This record gives sequence, C-alpha cells and structure tokens, in this order.
Amino acid sequence: MGIFDFFSKEKKESLDKGLEKSSENLFSKLGKAIVGKSKVDDEILDELEEILITSDVGVDTTIKIIQRIEERVAKDKYISTAELDVLLREEIAGLLEENNTFDIGSFDLPTDKKPYVIMVVGVNGVGKTTTIGKLAHQFKLAGKSVVLGAADTFRAAAVDQLILWGERVDVPVISHGMNTDPASVAFDTVKKAVDMDADVVIVDTAGRLHTKVNLMNELTKIKRVMQKFIPDAPHEILLVLDGSTGQNAFIQAKEFTRATEISALAITKLDGTAKGGVVIGISDQFKIPVKYIGVGEKMTDLQVFNRKEFVDSLFRKK
Repeated sequence: MGIFDFFSKEKKESLDKGLEKSSENLFSKLGKAIVGKSKVDDEILDELEEILITSDVGVDTTIKIIQRIEERVAKDKYISTAELDVLLREEIAGLLEENNTFDIGSFDLPTDKKPYVIMVVGVNGVGKTTTIGKLAHQFKLAGKSVVLGAADTFRAAAVDQLILWGERVDVPVISHGMNTDPASVAFDTVKKAVDMDADVVIVDTAGRLHTKVNLMNELTKIKRVMQKFIPDAPHEILLVLDGSTGQNAFIQAKEFTRATEISALAITKLDGTAKGGVVIGISDQFKIPVKYIGVGEKMTDLQVFNRKEFVDSLFRKK
C-alpha cells in the first residue's frame, strides 16, 4: 500500500497550510543562501547549518544532517544547488525513519490489545486536553469505542475541559473532580472500559513538571493501578509538546523522558509558527517516534504523522 492511498488531498492541504510559516521561513533563507551559485560548496553548507539551527531543528540533529549531505557531496563530487532541497528531504526522511517513526495508515490500533490504553502526559498549556479530545474524535470516526479519564486532577480547568470534550465528541469521561487521587481516576476509567468492552482508553495525567521524584511516583502509581485490570497497560505513553515553543519543547521532552518511559510524541500548534523543524530535532534527539501532529484548529487537524508528507510539506516550493 502506497503512502498516498490513505493520505487524502484534504489532509495534505491542511498539512501544507499548517506548515506554511515553517516552510516559508526555510525556503526564503535557503533561497538567499544559494542565490547566484550553481553547486553546493562549504559556504552553502555553513549557511544551511545556520538555517536549520534557527529553524529549531537543534544543534546535534543539524550537525548530523549536514554530515550526511557532506558525504553525499563528496561521493557524487558535484551536486547542484537545485538538487539541495531534494537531498535535504531524503536525508531528513531517512533520519525520522531511524527514530522508529514509521508511517501508520490512520487512527489504527493493535488488534490484540483491547482496550488499548494510552496515558497522556505534558505540561499545562501545550494543548494536552485538546489533543485528547481530538484523538477521541478521530478514534470514534474510525469506528472505535472510547473512554476518557480525567486524571490531571491538579488543575480544575483540565478536568472541566475534558468533560466538555467528552460531551462534544460523545464519549464517556470518568472524573472525580479536582484535587482527587489521579490513580483512583485511572483505576475507575480502566474498569469502566473493561466493563463496556471499549476499544481504547485515553487517560489525561500529570499536567505539571513538579519535582521529578513526585512526577515519577504519580505516574508509577497510575500505571500500577491500571495493571490490576490490564497487566500490560499502559500500551502507550504519549507526550504532548507545543511545537511553537521551539527549544522549550526540547527541555520539556528531556524532563518527561527522565521521569517516565515515553513511547510516542504528539506535537501541537505547528500552524502559526515557523518552528516546524522542532519535530525533526526532538524525534532525533530522544529516539521517540512522532505519532501525531496538530496543524490547525479543526478536529481533523490532528493528523497521524507521516514523515514523507511532513518533509514534503516542510520543503514545499511555492
């Protein structure tokens, strides 16, 4: 099955639009760097290095990309400036593949895990609850039954917001209100999902980077109570990051990966920012696959990440 079989024209347009600022930023800088030059030389590579770093790809990842391009230039002896963007696309797509970012067709779930349990972490303000709401909507569209758990009990708004999303997308939300024990919310959520034979459980958890030890303890406790019903739960720990914060997203990723085992990333708010390169850097630095990206306000603007399409939109010529 080719990548275009499931990547509809509408989704592609949303992705192009969402990454427009990042793409314009990259291309205007790249255009200035190669103006009047016909072949890729050291000077252009130095400029490219600076462009990638200022596009929030991150220093280490940028060095890696530049080294790969240098190797290609050395091997092919002559690479024209016109070929540079094709080369960039290939190397970045290859890099994402190495970080276990494989293109999944749509909002699919493993058939042998029912209910499939997703635990969601991320600091307040990154769009965590909204991502959960949109995920629930997408799973429901795919014909799955969903249960949500409001276990981010530290912030009143997080609980209320999730309840609103539940009403909006018509899925049950298990909540004990604010300042209650997150683990008992998670317990009741998983119990409800097992009782109603649901396909997927999404539990909203820790919305703050309190001290690492507290965070670890809280998440460990949540995992432990869920395992009373489903021994291998959670099947996925999804970290939500705000792409528009650039380097701040790196810092948050570092903190959360120290506190728990993150297995997938959702990077939100990529529309309206020129920092789309952060997706490449974070995935490379932490060796965690990017699973979802947020490219707009609409419910369907939370997309399953497709590396080829992402790179294509990021380096799209106007």
